[in-house]
Amino acid sequence: MDTSADTALLDSAFPAQRIALADGSQLAVRRCGDARAPAVVLLHGISSGAASWLHTALRLDGLQAIAWDAPGYGDSSPLAAAEPTDADYAVRLEALLQALDLRRCLLVGHSLGALMAAAHARIHGAARGARLVLISPAGGYGQDGNAAARERVQRERLAALDQHGVAGLAAAIDQRLLSPEASDAQRAWVRWNTARLHAGGYRQAVALLCASDLGRAQGLAQPVEVHCGAADVVTPPEACRRWAERLGAPYAEIAGAGHASPIEQPQAVARLIAQAAARIQGDAHHA
Repeated sequence: MDTSADTALLDSAFPAQRIALADGSQLAVRRCGDARAPAVVLLHGISSGAASWLHTALRLDGLQAIAWDAPGYGDSSPLAAAEPTDADYAVRLEALLQALDLRRCLLVGHSLGALMAAAHARIHGAARGARLVLISPAGGYGQDGNAAARERVQRERLAALDQHGVAGLAAAIDQRLLSPEASDAQRAWVRWNTARLHAGGYRQAVALLCASDLGRAQGLAQPVEVHCGAADVVTPPEACRRWAERLGAPYAEIAGAGHASPIEQPQAVARLIAQAAARIQGDAHHA
């Protein structure tokens, strides 16, 4: 399937730039919208990258959309530790927000990105990330008593990477991340994003997934909301609903979407993000 239209739109409307950080590392981001407008920071999932937010970001009228390539993805420097923790990703995210001088932004975490957003909120507070939107959040496998599942997931994911390579992972990823009703173009875009993974960054992200526990985000100072694709088979609606209950967060489903809802239903995802961004002003008035 031809993705030339999407890649042309990506380069023209959601261009990439590299941000140098104080520690000598760099982060690659994609940006669109008015730089003076309220900022929305978009954090992708384990099998994806900043470009996966393309069609959602372009629908965020009146907002500044900033999507990062997580450490070890795209042109972003990997983290130093072979098996980094969520705190390591949170530190790198905080460095990005500082470099861009962002305050009271909306953090939007999809899948694994939800663990990164929640870790940042837990460790660094609400000064920069004022509110969280978690879309099909990964819960992680770092809970006490979960060693068997943690070891199984890490073993299976790394074995699949070793056996099939990044290209092999990308070839069938759409079957799991999208609903049966997804278009051929959406399937091609999911595969295109996965095909650009770096094996080393993916290995670090697997370590993050296996060591993290979204439950540690209970009691955050920031308001949180949870959403899930109604046809999600990776982080199913019932699991996401339970996370919302644990976090004391409102929950809503995204109709007509599997796990990769920002690709499959970008208009609906953009709408819920815009509504959350608007609530930040209300949060400030009631503080």
